[in-house]
Amino acid sequence: MRSPTERLLLHICCAPCATVPIKRLKERGFEVIGFFYNPNIQPPSEYKLRMGQLNKLDIEVIYGEYEPWRWFNLTRGYYDEPEGGKRCAICIRMRLGQTALMAKKLGIEYFTTTLTVSPYKDADMINTIGYELGTTYGINFLRENFKKRDGYKESIRIAKELNLYRQHYCGCIFSKRK
Repeated sequence: MRSPTERLLLHICCAPCATVPIKRLKERGFEVIGFFYNPNIQPPSEYKLRMGQLNKLDIEVIYGEYEPWRWFNLTRGYYDEPEGGKRCAICIRMRLGQTALMAKKLGIEYFTTTLTVSPYKDADMINTIGYELGTTYGINFLRENFKKRDGYKESIRIAKELNLYRQHYCGCIFSKRK
């Protein structure tokens, strides 16, 4: 069991995906603080809907800026990439970079992300990017693969229990094509 003073900033993509990571991280003794930074989510009405569900989670949540223009600028030229391709790596680096910066700003010792609970996301790529950013910013990145031990199935079960909105696509509007 960890000391209750060890805080972790959890990048949250959506409330359903956050359920299992929050549960498992708390079981490991972390004080979990959520960070919702997702300029990839479109349209703005979808962004607001996902953001609005976070109040049903049993943690403090910090809300980053909604900067869709920044996301479009960074991913320009990669719109036709398949899910899991270069566009995803750019997007994940941007979102986890902001998470690492926020953790550093707040003096939080660790950070990780809910993204690895999704069966549509490459946990190895996410963990590699997170580790690189953690090294760059001097923050401990916690390598996780929350889809293991039926994490995704458990997240669906918990989301239903909490009556959480479950969106019809994972990631950005371009992943909606799949």
